[in-house]
Amino acid sequence: LPGVKGRRGAYTVPREGGRPALDDVCSHVCVPLATCFARGWNEQRAGVVCLGGPPATDSGGPGVTLTSHLMATTEEKGKEQQQPPGCAANGASGRPRSSRCLENLQFDNLALRRLPLDSEAENYPRPVSGACFSTVQPTPVEKPQLVCLSKGALQLLDLDVENEKGRSLFVEYFSGNKILPGARPAAHCYCGHQFGLFSGQLGDGATMYLGEIVNSRNERWEIQFKGAGKTPYSRRADGRKVLRSSLREFLCSEAMHNLGIPTTRAGTLVTSDTYVDRDIFYTGDVIQERASILLRIAPTFLRFGSFEIFKPVDRITGREGPSSGLEEKLLPDMVDYTMETFFAEIWNAFDTREERCTAWFRKIVHSTATLVARWQCVGWCHGVLNTDNMSIVGLTIDYGPFGFMERYDPDFICNNSDESGRYSYTAQPRICKWNCGKLAEVLVPILDPKASADILAEFDQVFDDEYMRIMRRKLGLSKALSEDKQLVDALLETMSRTGADFTHTFRRMADLQLPGTSLGVDSDSWVQKLLPSLASVEAMAKAVEPRIPFRDLQMLITIAQQQPMFLRHMGTSPEVIVKAMRDYERARDIRAMTEEDKRESDKSLWQQWLSRYMDRLDTEVPETESEKASFARNRAGMMNSTNPSFVLRNYVAEKAIRKANDGDYSEVEAVFRALENPYDEESGKRYPYEPPAWAKEGLRVS
Repeated sequence: LPGVKGRRGAYTVPREGGRPALDDVCSHVCVPLATCFARGWNEQRAGVVCLGGPPATDSGGPGVTLTSHLMATTEEKGKEQQQPPGCAANGASGRPRSSRCLENLQFDNLALRRLPLDSEAENYPRPVSGACFSTVQPTPVEKPQLVCLSKGALQLLDLDVENEKGRSLFVEYFSGNKILPGARPAAHCYCGHQFGLFSGQLGDGATMYLGEIVNSRNERWEIQFKGAGKTPYSRRADGRKVLRSSLREFLCSEAMHNLGIPTTRAGTLVTSDTYVDRDIFYTGDVIQERASILLRIAPTFLRFGSFEIFKPVDRITGREGPSSGLEEKLLPDMVDYTMETFFAEIWNAFDTREERCTAWFRKIVHSTATLVARWQCVGWCHGVLNTDNMSIVGLTIDYGPFGFMERYDPDFICNNSDESGRYSYTAQPRICKWNCGKLAEVLVPILDPKASADILAEFDQVFDDEYMRIMRRKLGLSKALSEDKQLVDALLETMSRTGADFTHTFRRMADLQLPGTSLGVDSDSWVQKLLPSLASVEAMAKAVEPRIPFRDLQMLITIAQQQPMFLRHMGTSPEVIVKAMRDYERARDIRAMTEEDKRESDKSLWQQWLSRYMDRLDTEVPETESEKASFARNRAGMMNSTNPSFVLRNYVAEKAIRKANDGDYSEVEAVFRALENPYDEESGKRYPYEPPAWAKEGLRVS
């Protein structure tokens, strides 16, 4: 068309020849150019005009009309298209041309076009069959206020953060009080195995999809609210999240990203003067907390449980997925959408669904094994590794009662509700593999069980390879030798027996002197510096002591002997009871030691391990002095870029939460800045490994 040229792309008008009249053009439906490409439309398809704005079908209201666009083009005489109020044009007011205002984000809500939508429009708790999403609307809050934002995360959306964050509409949009133009809120239907048992339909009970934004680098980012109100999957809950839990997720999402661990991102956290009732530890002690809304960002929030909606009746729980029986009709299309959109390299490399599904499942298993290996190497525990909390694209997802381990303990449990230790630190690789197996079960209609079993068997080797790759870097080892696994295992055993802090001990490894040189701290001096950081006798005893009171344990022993079938109904098992008995014995033996006895034992254990470590380092140290100096610098650099100086310890998060609850967000900002530079020595100095007195008894997270 003459005089029509938009900054967001070429426009096409279907026609049979000749120039169409303006009235004819204006009667056509307007959709984004990206949508035309995604659907395979071309300029011969009748009834379509491709524009660079949000489509009418996705926005839920009137789209950008060609008439208004032509009028704006004529009135501006070749200038930029008129922007929404308060939204400066790209390139104006110092805005980079790739940056956008809130009203101009490039939504392309592909998931809602490709996956089946719930036909019921009313928002009430119910089983949802034959659908992956239900359309919803956020519930407004009173007096929203911004707590914190991540500029790096928001820039994934091409948002001009500096210019936009000061606008009054910023908190209105990110609290859910107003809907971003082009967004289409919906709640995702999924199922899950929770603590090993199939729970049936779960879904987005407190989260909701807002839409997908395609940025200037052609990256697709789904944005999602957490805590914006009720959905059909809220059951008896209120669909809200509070400042306490939302702040933990915001900080840890960004912390994991800066540690180099694949994760969902956190864009904004908004709190409000809307209050909700919460019983934090399920003790009947109800308090009121501020309703808060978190903006989460990821390529997709599809999870293993997304595909479990097709699970048939479970023989143990008697529950089934809400779309059980529809797998032949819906599962192939759902898997095709997932592969084509998020695993394009697999989709393009193979021709048949069988080949694609086999390669796809292998990618899922390998990325999951790699992810959990990286968790283990920073001492991080998820806490609730249910199948509905496992990302299909290998991201850390759904931050709840997580925890960074302080004193090294292979049986570390971060979730106060996990009495059996199912999701303990040492169990995480095994549980992630088990979850992959549960995904394979629901993929049987499109994936041969023999093929999935063979792929699942690869999990352990992939995990071991990634784990040892990182562990060698943590120890400053450049070569891979067969005895390295035994060296690492011996180190962790020494850390466990002496009560060494995981993060602090690894960080200080770079200070050690290289064999045959004077570069660094000698082994004896290094041990002397380490000893004060090791746990005391009483701290060690308390750490290993089970949470089950001794009197309750005696009762459980009696039940196990007389009526063992009742243990499962009580949420426990014979294995839990046996472990608790052993832990009480360990605590008793530890308390029999004096502090001096423990100090001498700790010193001896560390000297023994350091002797092995020095022998191993000696195989890599070059011969000439000049080469040794260069080797020492490179080794320290490698270790200090792998062993963080600062992680989000519970006391650090709790300190920020307490101030934030009082309306002071300065500590949140300070913690966030430290988490952006976790390998910087100064970050560790500001927040030392040793918790303050008020936090030493242990902060419970549930």
